[in-house]
Amino acid sequence: MPHSLVLPMTAHVLLSALLYVLLTVARAPKVWGIGRRADGSNPWAAFEPRISANLSNQFEWPLFFHVACLLLIFGGPSNLLVLALAWIFVAGRILHSLIQILTNNIRMRGVVFTLNFLAVIGLWLVLLYANTNS
Repeated sequence: MPHSLVLPMTAHVLLSALLYVLLTVARAPKVWGIGRRADGSNPWAAFEPRISANLSNQFEWPLFFHVACLLLIFGGPSNLLVLALAWIFVAGRILHSLIQILTNNIRMRGVVFTLNFLAVIGLWLVLLYANTNS
């Protein structure tokens, strides 16, 4: 039976894979000519840089999420708090992606990023506590 943290980690990987697919679709009119408008323009041109930026974001702060999860899988506590923090992070990443790609609401994106940030800090605090009290 897989560790409970494998599911939220997989969900984040799937989000990243979905973003690669979306980026490919958004670039298709420019790169391959597929889906161009009659005038030759790309109907997804406004979304392409947002998707690209969001995809890059999936390899920044989330790195600390995956490292914390791996450390917890291989020797940290496994409890409801840890699982809740992991799913809060994943839900926040999905929401962050939607906000960044579909809107220009930087304030809301910042609020959601803070939620992601705190969830990962929480995972690291659990690790720290477990390793100082063992």
